[in-house]
Amino acid sequence: MNVINRALALVGLDNPAPDWPPERLSLALQGGGSFGAFTWGVLDRLLEEPGVAFDAISGSSAGAVNAVLLASGLIEGGREGAKARLARFWKRMSDAAAFVPAASLAASPLGAGLGFVARALSPYQFNPFNLNPLREALAAEVDFDLLRARSPMKLLIGATRVRDGKLRIFTNEELTVDMVLASACLPLIHHAIEIAGEPYWDGGYAANPPLIPLVQASQAANLLIVQVTPTSSERLPKTPREIAKRLEQIQFNATLNSELEALKYGMLVGATPKLRRLRIGRISAQDEFAGLADESAGNLGWAFLERLHKSGRRAVEVWLDEAAPAGARRAEAPGAGATREVFAAKPPSRVIASKAKQSRRSRGRRPCAAPIRRGAPSTSWKPLFSEVLRLSMVFDRRRRRAKRAPLTASKLRKFMLP
Repeated sequence: MNVINRALALVGLDNPAPDWPPERLSLALQGGGSFGAFTWGVLDRLLEEPGVAFDAISGSSAGAVNAVLLASGLIEGGREGAKARLARFWKRMSDAAAFVPAASLAASPLGAGLGFVARALSPYQFNPFNLNPLREALAAEVDFDLLRARSPMKLLIGATRVRDGKLRIFTNEELTVDMVLASACLPLIHHAIEIAGEPYWDGGYAANPPLIPLVQASQAANLLIVQVTPTSSERLPKTPREIAKRLEQIQFNATLNSELEALKYGMLVGATPKLRRLRIGRISAQDEFAGLADESAGNLGWAFLERLHKSGRRAVEVWLDEAAPAGARRAEAPGAGATREVFAAKPPSRVIASKAKQSRRSRGRRPCAAPIRRGAPSTSWKPLFSEVLRLSMVFDRRRRRAKRAPLTASKLRKFMLP
């Protein structure tokens, strides 16, 4: 968008808003144990929007699992196949009760005794054969050969390299069941997953989910973050179990918050054309599911997973209604008719000259210099337009300066308007 177009947009004279929801969408799926059933609900509802296609998906831990289930389901059965595969997987995991994060051990049916054992022994001691029912569940649901060959969207699966703690991204052409297991490998529960001789742990420690790599890989202008780990707690944790749970929540959100701040800086100064047009949305499980911070991420009871699933579906409805740009046109499901307006659009339209003006023209008097547009400002908008144009040019100059040197917090302050 050039300077003139930006100025026109700011004074309401730009082109009409696009349809909503966006035709192409990228997803960043956070991990969080059984809270990933909320993401299942989000995906389930998004699959019912026929006009939405997924450009790229990143995920860690449960987010990575949901991502590969979605992609493989779309390959083999379309949207309905993806919905069925997600539901079948989560029911299978509820029956097996195998996808359990470390912080939930003390809250398991075996009580504090199992929590003590987990703290005293490593998984190499209490699980010497490295039994992991998640492997069997993924192998039963996902054809990885087909996924590598025909994935309908870019996949970015994050894992944490044990040696240096850095993020490792696994992509479509190399994905295997071990790579997804590495992304969901909680080190107090499972043995480290080795890939090409390199051990990996849960991706949530390095990026939960990978956000900046997703922006780099995606061509979509709209990115939706699905955040399942609670961000806040209403009461002070005091017991060892409560403290461990809260520390895990803070840790698993820290990387997401830091990447979001970095993207905000880049968007503020328009560091790249992609960032200038990027639109980021966020769906938070805690906003829709009351008391989530007090729940256990290891609760795989089917009733609990169904509540999370329904909350995810509701959250998408809220996002579709509240995140739409002003004037956006909401597409209906097939058979429901044409499109409807979510927010009242005000496209410019010419006002028919009155009979008095027509009579003045017929008498040879000077007609109105230009038709006035309904819903747009009158001639009083000209000073505002000039000021907006000036500010846009200032931003352009400062953006060009920013591109010539790496962006730092101190340099960013110089590009801010007073």
